[in-house]
Amino acid sequence: MGGVGEPGPREGPAQPGAPLPTFCWEQIRAHDQPGDKWLVIERRVYDISRWAQRHPGGSRLIGHHGAEDATDAFRAFHQDLNFVRKFLQPLLIGELAPEEPSQDGPLNAQSWCLQHDLGHASIFKKSWWNHVAQKFVMGQLKGFSAHWWNFRHFQHHAKPNIFHKDPDVTVAPVFLLGESSVEYGKKKRRYLPYNQQHLYFFLIGPPLLTLVNFEVENLAYMLVCMQWADLLWAASFYARFFLSYLPFYGVPGVLLFFVAVRVLESHWFVWITQMNHIPKEIGHEKHRDWVSSQLAATCNVEPSLFTNWFSGHLNFQIEHHLFPRMPRHNYSRVAPLVKSLCAKHGLSYEVKPFLTALVDIVRSLKKSGDIWLDAYLHQ
Repeated sequence: MGGVGEPGPREGPAQPGAPLPTFCWEQIRAHDQPGDKWLVIERRVYDISRWAQRHPGGSRLIGHHGAEDATDAFRAFHQDLNFVRKFLQPLLIGELAPEEPSQDGPLNAQSWCLQHDLGHASIFKKSWWNHVAQKFVMGQLKGFSAHWWNFRHFQHHAKPNIFHKDPDVTVAPVFLLGESSVEYGKKKRRYLPYNQQHLYFFLIGPPLLTLVNFEVENLAYMLVCMQWADLLWAASFYARFFLSYLPFYGVPGVLLFFVAVRVLESHWFVWITQMNHIPKEIGHEKHRDWVSSQLAATCNVEPSLFTNWFSGHLNFQIEHHLFPRMPRHNYSRVAPLVKSLCAKHGLSYEVKPFLTALVDIVRSLKKSGDIWLDAYLHQ
């Protein structure tokens, strides 16, 4: 391609005042390997290979956008864009060739609730206040690590329902979702009777996610990543909880009470968060633009006074994913605008009744299980 050059993978940043080299998407796609990551923001190409390890949001989060146009994600995740752009300047190595589209691929368009809002920095104007308050709410009031939650949840927002990038759909071999059903079937893997997963989901899904999976994963994360401050916050929760109830219920009673609280919380968490995601498309990276990728992985649930309150406004999951830092009480205001934009560009904007959304979780699990069985027996 005339006028398009490619420097070596470790060439220094572009010199101030010097004309920037230009790249086509074919060249950029070659730099999506461990230790060799490029990405595009606002049509400028950045080499984040070495800097990714220092990314405040973690190397995995920014690495998920390797060799992609990360402009929309960049704007959605950062509050002070001018401040963040200062860190990008030393990483600048070029820009997209004028004839290249901004997105590589077809373009269509561009106490739980409290800690969730704090984690998304949508309460206080200063990010530092949000982070400090989140540590208190997540650690002292719930016994979990704020860093662990951010590590999981930010990846989920960056690449929802994408295998190996969204931790929320990394549930094999216990459950098979989307494209993993065919893969396990063809490889003749049968760790569990997956054609019955819609039934055993009720036994090990909603009851045990928070009590078992989150507790173990949270503790392991704090120890492995040496998050000692979070460990102290979590220890303060357990100390307060057991010291408060031990005089009334004794050791067995306190343990039973703790299990009951976690199981009740787990039921709410699984049904409310997964009614917007599990029934949607789940699979490998498709390299879609920001809007299309969020719409493919999310849907809304019809609003009502009860649904809005019970779900913490997360029934507006489309708006939440498109604008993760927007205060959730504003979702209902922007929803008509988003729906109009989707209609204008021919994008699917799915809204379903509350009970239908809950039932669809089970339906999608059964569908995936049936697909697995068919592939297991016949492919």
